[in-house]
Amino acid sequence: MNLRYAVPTKFTLVAPLLLVFSLGFSNTALAQDHPKLLLTKAGVLDIRRHLGQVPLFDQSVAEAKRFVDDEIAQGIDVPKPKDFSGGYTHEKHKRNYAVAQQAGALFQILEDDKYAQFVRAMLFEYESMYATLPLHPKERSYSRGKLFWQCLNDANWLLHMALAYDAIYDWLSPEDREQLNRNLFRPFADFLSLGNPQFFNRIHNHSTWATAAVGMIGLVMNDDVLIKRALFGIDDQLPASNVKDDDGGFLRVEGQKAGFLANLEEPFSPDGYFTEGPYYQRYAMYPFLVFALALENAMPTLGVFQYKDDVLLKAVSTLMNLTDTDGEFFAMNDAQKGMSYFTRSLILAVDVAYYYGDKDPSLLSIAEQQGGVLLDESGLAVAKAIAHGEAKPFVKTSRNYSDGSNGNRGGVAVMRHEVGDLAVVFKYTAHGLSHGHFDKLSYSMFFGGTEVIQDYGLARFVNIGAKGGGNYLPENASWAKQTIAHNTLIVDQSSHFDGQYEIGSLHHSELYALDFSNTDRQFVSAIERNAYPGVLFHRTLALIKDPALSDAILIDVLNVRSDTEHRYDLPTHYLGQIISFGFENEASSQLVTLGHDSGYQHLFVEGHGKPSAGSSYFTWLNGGRFFSQTFLTGDDDLLIFARLGANDPDFNLRRDPALIQRREGSAGTIFASVVEPHGHYSPVSELAVNASRSVQDISLVVNTPAYTALSIKLREGGERILVIANTEPSNQIEHKIDVNGVAYRWRGPFFLVGEPLMPGKAR
Repeated sequence: MNLRYAVPTKFTLVAPLLLVFSLGFSNTALAQDHPKLLLTKAGVLDIRRHLGQVPLFDQSVAEAKRFVDDEIAQGIDVPKPKDFSGGYTHEKHKRNYAVAQQAGALFQILEDDKYAQFVRAMLFEYESMYATLPLHPKERSYSRGKLFWQCLNDANWLLHMALAYDAIYDWLSPEDREQLNRNLFRPFADFLSLGNPQFFNRIHNHSTWATAAVGMIGLVMNDDVLIKRALFGIDDQLPASNVKDDDGGFLRVEGQKAGFLANLEEPFSPDGYFTEGPYYQRYAMYPFLVFALALENAMPTLGVFQYKDDVLLKAVSTLMNLTDTDGEFFAMNDAQKGMSYFTRSLILAVDVAYYYGDKDPSLLSIAEQQGGVLLDESGLAVAKAIAHGEAKPFVKTSRNYSDGSNGNRGGVAVMRHEVGDLAVVFKYTAHGLSHGHFDKLSYSMFFGGTEVIQDYGLARFVNIGAKGGGNYLPENASWAKQTIAHNTLIVDQSSHFDGQYEIGSLHHSELYALDFSNTDRQFVSAIERNAYPGVLFHRTLALIKDPALSDAILIDVLNVRSDTEHRYDLPTHYLGQIISFGFENEASSQLVTLGHDSGYQHLFVEGHGKPSAGSSYFTWLNGGRFFSQTFLTGDDDLLIFARLGANDPDFNLRRDPALIQRREGSAGTIFASVVEPHGHYSPVSELAVNASRSVQDISLVVNTPAYTALSIKLREGGERILVIANTEPSNQIEHKIDVNGVAYRWRGPFFLVGEPLMPGKAR
């Protein structure tokens, strides 16, 4: 075996893997009995003994039976591929692999041959077609499949069909198995790997699906060549670094390894954060976990679940915590809003993490909400524990998740407060591979299950054929990835790293300081040095619950340092209806665009506001709650009311609003604001309660290279002062400043003082 692409030495499984592959597989190294992937012989016997005794498991079996029985009644259809996502042939082949997997599980559990006969008949339909099947007629993908327009979906098919094949493998005759192996499964695995190294040999969720699919069919066929290829990649066939995928991202970076183990090593941080973001982590967890489980069952000496301090199992809890109150994933990078942990693909993740992890009872409450379990030993264990009343609530907490394989490439911080169920997501990560956006130090805000200040997410209508075949739309690159689509700083109307993926992928933001020790006073601060040449920006967010206020507030201080003058734009992508604003505004008599490129070409200007020096505000209504942003302004600032939708002839973009604060001709500068929820409105009672903001004014009272101090005056409750030590984050350093003639001393990077006295002690 060529060790060039072997996993790092810190991977504790290297020695056992080398031994296994150098000696060749034996009966002790690779289990020969089937089923052995998700299901095992011992597990099936245990499931059969408990049928009729575990309600949630019985319900899941009954639902699978209804689904499969209905498909059997309709008959098998294996159409000639021709459609993009959402079209009939695409969706039918997806449905075929889903029903085949379920039918295989039912055959094992219920011992009814009709399910095995159904799977066999379907497999031979594909076997008869595959030998003469050309590449898919749609030529859009960097790696065209055969059954589907892209190899990614072909890999989905092979992975699920491997599970179905495994379930009926011993029931089939030796002649059947030999024919399927020779004419269908081995050619299919070779096509995905040897035939498409640019797809197979990379670090990306696409390759996770590919390597897992090839590895799993290799396990079923007892084919050590395929298993080795899946784990370590194809020798000497890494794609060129200048080849782009369907999303415009380069397929690899220099020094990149390949194979399932490299995909397990590189994208996950030690905290279980997946660098592509939670939306694609949700998608990738299925192949990661199903192949890991198959290896656990078929090659138990490898112990893949223990790799990197149980990172795969840890990643499930991390993913669950990267959601709002309703369980919907925070939109980071390419992400479709509304996707939640109630998707069926995460039933496997929750069940496997519970059973093979530390039996965390809080995962059981999510399994209850999902309303189903996996038809295997882990699903049975979860259903039994729920039946015994062991479930506990899954409590989402403030957490900081590092990014990068070693946890040293930035991260994402989630601050939460129980009052109002307020959540703030602060993104200071690495780029996120080809699904990343140019959005250093951006944030979004949620109140309960309502997104109040948004990240746009992706520009795509998944599986809606009328919208670009259900694929990524041109506006994903021209708008959604651009910096102006996010709540962060834009310099000279150009996106971070000039919108260049290969440059942005080299850099990450740096965590400056963080303190979540007090739920009423939470702080996170990070620095971005590389997004623009000669410009550094340092952003601090503070989530504060003040006794004088009914809800927690968000304080935002963005300190920009540069030696040359620039145009700075800072958008707030609020969601809701404007109620009032505290500045003069001139509405546009005709719609013109804000710019010509970098996403600005998609924004109509609806009005120009001219604030006075000091501070100003605007208030909006969303989900029956009022929100206000009070922000620091200067005489020369311009406030731009903008709305998405320009240069969008196919109406691919939502018509969302934004308020952009523009500052011209400045070198170093500071943006600061306070966002506060307040009051509510009921359309039933037609009563507005506490519709006015509590923050009366904010001002900058100290601005030196060493310290920044922001004064916040409340309508009732006096003044609060937030002080940030800009150059020394250590908690051991004592600081001293004078604010309006009062001397303050404290330790640590953050200090909040006011009436009543807040953290630290002034003396």
